[in-house]
Amino acid sequence: MRALDVGPAWVVEPTVHQDARGAFYEWYRAAEFGAVVGQDFRLAQANCSVSRRGTLRGIHFAQVPPGQAKYVQCLRGAVLDVVVDVRVGSPTYCRWEAVRLDDDNRRALYIGEGLGHAFLALTDDATVSYLCSEGYAPHREHGIDPFDPELGIDWPADVEPLLSEKDASAPSLAELERLGLLPSYAEAQAHYASLRR
Repeated sequence: MRALDVGPAWVVEPTVHQDARGAFYEWYRAAEFGAVVGQDFRLAQANCSVSRRGTLRGIHFAQVPPGQAKYVQCLRGAVLDVVVDVRVGSPTYCRWEAVRLDDDNRRALYIGEGLGHAFLALTDDATVSYLCSEGYAPHREHGIDPFDPELGIDWPADVEPLLSEKDASAPSLAELERLGLLPSYAEAQAHYASLRR
């Protein structure tokens, strides 16, 4: 596992075993995850989305506590997965990192509580599976404009974005901060401490 600068987030690069029958790999190992992250991953919900090329989902985040950690993998096709630090007071506040997830590299991405998450489908039928530490709770979940100039995410210019009405009308980071809806770094740190082994 490799840590991202915007954390707590890690890229998981599995060993893929291939032969004439196809391929096999382990995309999640609880013991390895716990040793690196310092906590167990509590599975509360599993989601799968299938997206046509250009579909942009997010930026989504949940209030902390409890937040919602995600363990994401692209099972078919390719996506550009983006993690954004939206924790007010964090040393990396407003910073983002992008990771390509696809059915060749088989990478997975762990995104801790308090971080924003989005992905852009780079192929048709991009199939993304993600495990969630908490179930969907609309009253604690929010979205940020993925084209907010304050974030300046470098989305690929050759892909025409297709957004849901909800994502297209999401407020800016500054507006969410003004409304007090962003998680604070201090609250997130306290929550992480409560999850440690």
